[in-house]
Amino acid sequence: MEMILACALSFAVTALLGRWVLLPALRRLKAGQEIREVGPKWHASKAGTPTMGGLMFIAGVAATILATGWTDMMAGNLTHIYLFLFSSVFGIIGFLDDFEKVKRHQNLGLTALQKFLLQLAAAILFLMLMRLEGRITPHLYVPFLNVDLSLSWPVYMVFCAFVIVGAVNAVNITDGLDGLAASVTVPVALFYVTAAAWWGVTQLGVFAGALLGGLLAFLLFNAHPAKVFMGDTGSLFLGGAVAGMAFAIDMPLILALVGVVYIAETLSDILQVSYFKLTHGKRIFKMAPIHHHFEMCGWSEVKIVTVFTAVSAVFCLLALMGIYSFS
Repeated sequence: MEMILACALSFAVTALLGRWVLLPALRRLKAGQEIREVGPKWHASKAGTPTMGGLMFIAGVAATILATGWTDMMAGNLTHIYLFLFSSVFGIIGFLDDFEKVKRHQNLGLTALQKFLLQLAAAILFLMLMRLEGRITPHLYVPFLNVDLSLSWPVYMVFCAFVIVGAVNAVNITDGLDGLAASVTVPVALFYVTAAAWWGVTQLGVFAGALLGGLLAFLLFNAHPAKVFMGDTGSLFLGGAVAGMAFAIDMPLILALVGVVYIAETLSDILQVSYFKLTHGKRIFKMAPIHHHFEMCGWSEVKIVTVFTAVSAVFCLLALMGIYSFS
């Protein structure tokens, strides 16, 4: 019941806040998105669309977990608070990046090294906290096989820190079309809601439900044609949330399934750059990441978002099947 309430409340808060407060404020501040010069030429028409809209669903999630998770918090069950704070650290990094872009009126914010070091520090601190709280183990559960790969704590911590940073940046790369990152993450949030309900992990369910409701409300403004972009503020928060929830159920490898679209986007970018350098100018895709390749092939943004979301939903369903034996 708390999970349904969290979803509904977050939807309402995000929708109302976005419509009456945040979107007008971003327009007044002229917090417009600068479009990458290397992107599709027709994206130039999106220049000036307000960015940092991720603040809408971040605020919706915050209000919801405090309202619906208050009893658990008073009882010392803080999983939903840890997840929100962890995701918010990445959101803050994204906000700093967005702010620099808006301030300088160019699509360059923090340097890649600055973002990497900040994200890595956040990941390590989160893992240390989860270990101290006894919420993670140095075992990697393998979906479908129902086996655990045992690692030493140092190896586990290093591996998982890079998994978190990779997942966060993969979601960030996915945020390249109207509604894409939010739509693809809706099935992921629903997966975590279902897993939490399955195992009776109320705090995780409250957070995942709040994220689900917030994203659905955000799509009212972000679906094509977008009235606002989530910016790095929203995409890095989402990446932190997706990765954090995997560790909340102590199954980091589940990200390989629920995050299949994020992974495909990232791999397409890596393959494109690597092949370009090795062949001195040749390309695998018409443009990377892969959502731009499909754009160049003539697919509409709506079609790409629909297909990618369907793929995400199918793999999230497979993930549920993969952890069935675990229960």
